[in-house]
Amino acid sequence: QVQLLESGGGLVQAGGSLRLSCAASGRTSNNYAMGWFRQAPGKEREFVAAITWSGPITSHADSVKGRFTISRDNAKKMLYLQMTSLKPEDTAVYYCAAGRVASGLANAGGYDYWGQGTQVTVSS
Repeated sequence: QVQLLESGGGLVQAGGSLRLSCAASGRTSNNYAMGWFRQAPGKEREFVAAITWSGPITSHADSVKGRFTISRDNAKKMLYLQMTSLKPEDTAVYYCAAGRVASGLANAGGYDYWGQGTQVTVSS
């Protein structure tokens, strides 16, 4: 079993920055890819960014490309999302995910473990 715990969310003005963190614990594997997804009220869960264990290979959604950067520290079992130039439309609950994803990093169904989420609110 793997447990994921997000932190770093909060309230920020448009144009500001936040850094989200996700701590992994339990029976983790170095085969796990990790990702960030978000869900706004009334909308479906949306892919934000993902990163593989090795390489690393990263992927970012078009809506956040150039503004958000995903990274991981394998030794510390930590995942990060550095968010800059935040927009009101970035407001959502952000979820950390992990799993043995063979392909399709943007597909939420490929992930086995999920955190409870952290709220990000961007005011204008």
